[in-house]
Amino acid sequence: MIKKTLFFVFVVGPLLASLMVGTHIWFILNQGYDGPDQVFVVKNGDTFGRINQRLSEANIISNARVFHHYAKYKGVLTKFRAGSYTIPRGAKMSDVIQTLVFGQPNLTSITIPEGKNMYEIAKLVAFSGITTEEEFLKAVQHPDMISQLQIVASSLEGYLYPETYKFAPNTPAKDVVKTMIDLFRKKTENIDFAHPFLNQHQIVILASMVEKETGAKHERPAIAGVFTNRLKKRMRLESDPTTIYGIWSRYKGNIRRDDLLQMTPYNTYKVPALPAGPIANPSLEAIKAVLNPEANEYIFFVSKNDGTHVFTRTYKEHVEAVNEWQRNSKARQGKSWRNLKQ
Repeated sequence: MIKKTLFFVFVVGPLLASLMVGTHIWFILNQGYDGPDQVFVVKNGDTFGRINQRLSEANIISNARVFHHYAKYKGVLTKFRAGSYTIPRGAKMSDVIQTLVFGQPNLTSITIPEGKNMYEIAKLVAFSGITTEEEFLKAVQHPDMISQLQIVASSLEGYLYPETYKFAPNTPAKDVVKTMIDLFRKKTENIDFAHPFLNQHQIVILASMVEKETGAKHERPAIAGVFTNRLKKRMRLESDPTTIYGIWSRYKGNIRRDDLLQMTPYNTYKVPALPAGPIANPSLEAIKAVLNPEANEYIFFVSKNDGTHVFTRTYKEHVEAVNEWQRNSKARQGKSWRNLKQ
């Protein structure tokens, strides 16, 4: 009797206990998440402990301790990838690990419009949750990043190709920037940048000006023709958008006479040449317009307040156009470039 009791205590009992514990763990491991499909975000720098805690708080896993041991057994404690993931209803712990370690993160779609500058793009990517505004601006102006991407400039302005992209939330800024630069190179790889008096970087600078000067795509070659004529005559380009870029940090939406008189490397009312660098990120069409400008004799252009312009050959004609379209209040009423049919 004593032997049977000892056998039960030291052999059968532990076996039954182990079986019960094993059954309980098996049940936990195979218990499916019973809530609705849920988006779960793994942030850059998250430790396993933080991820485990948030998964438990979201009721995606039923037992944080078991999940920890299971992840350790699988050897993935340090392999969770940053990103936004969808955890479907019914997901077991093995499914959660498969998704967060080996799965494809949800991607955020973002459109970078033609003619936006790096400051505006930084706000767009930050608003979309892709990366922070500060990190994006740091990346596009970091000397090591610029050198690595082989751009001979003080920033990557002008080379952040305007397009629709898809990024995972919290993507490192340098990866976002590199993707944009890579697309610029891909889009321009078959373009011949040979020009009578401009190098490739100067072509990008002028293309950024063309992009900012007109809301009418068909006017790009004409605008490029005017700037080309001015450069040939060694005239100042006198472009408001370049001046605005030079005072971007304090620009409030209206350019003043004092702004036109302030000396900055981008004030083409003062600088007798191209500005110091691109002022925006131009479209492929704007680059092509600079390489193939309209052959015209225009030296001036004046806004008609609807995104299009009046082009003139002489200063007298220019003054007449200014009086008609800018100083005449009736010519401005109800006009907006937003109504332009491109």
